[in-house]
Amino acid sequence: MNELAQTIPANWPQFLTSALLVMIRLSGLLVFAPVFSSNAIAPRIKAGFVFAVTVLLAPAVAAVPDARSELDMMSVLGELGIGLTFGLALMMLNEALMFAGMLLGIQFSFSLVNLMDPNSKIETPVLGQMLSWLGTLVLIGAGLDRTLLAAIVRSFRSVPVGHAIVQAKTGVALVSMASGIFLAGVQLAAPVIAAALVVEVTVSLIGRMAPQLPAMVIGIPLKTLISYGVLIGSLALWPGWIEQHFSFLLDEAGRLVGAA
Repeated sequence: MNELAQTIPANWPQFLTSALLVMIRLSGLLVFAPVFSSNAIAPRIKAGFVFAVTVLLAPAVAAVPDARSELDMMSVLGELGIGLTFGLALMMLNEALMFAGMLLGIQFSFSLVNLMDPNSKIETPVLGQMLSWLGTLVLIGAGLDRTLLAAIVRSFRSVPVGHAIVQAKTGVALVSMASGIFLAGVQLAAPVIAAALVVEVTVSLIGRMAPQLPAMVIGIPLKTLISYGVLIGSLALWPGWIEQHFSFLLDEAGRLVGAA
């Protein structure tokens, strides 16, 4: 530690360049990463957080073997690409929750009930926002935000500054990962969809056997109540699924960055 402190004044241009590259990688992460990209966090707080982490990491990053502290276009684009890769990969978790909320809204007859999302600035289903808030609470409660920071710190060891190159296959892999949003959303909403389908089939059969009964009047509130009961019962499994899916996306992002 003392040797590092004595080296910084002698090689301060190198450390400043390394600090700038570290800041670029962290800034790319904060654009899309869950929790950190929220508009509820003021821009000055995000800037202060990036600056503080940069000050802490820059001396250690500059001392990593094979680190190339040269400020050129390739280095800037490479560092920005690594941060965006982490952010885009983890953003898919929130999109899967939003898609699951849209499917649930259809089952609850809430498909036309939308609210303005303060983060995306677009109208989103009310259940989608509820599940998005649930995902944020799970990430913070489980400490996965600190896990994300630890992963981005480890990336400076696997991909030293100045050596980051984002290839076309990384973009193709991200697109392939994005296709899993629909499957993940269907998996989350599957219990409620199955329960609503059973209710609709049952009400239809009763309506055929007893035409005098108001099956259409009873069917919609009955489907909504049973769907709510199944949703509340399945919410106990959602935190574990969110943690597991977040870890999977984080590992995939690390693999893509290491492969790049």
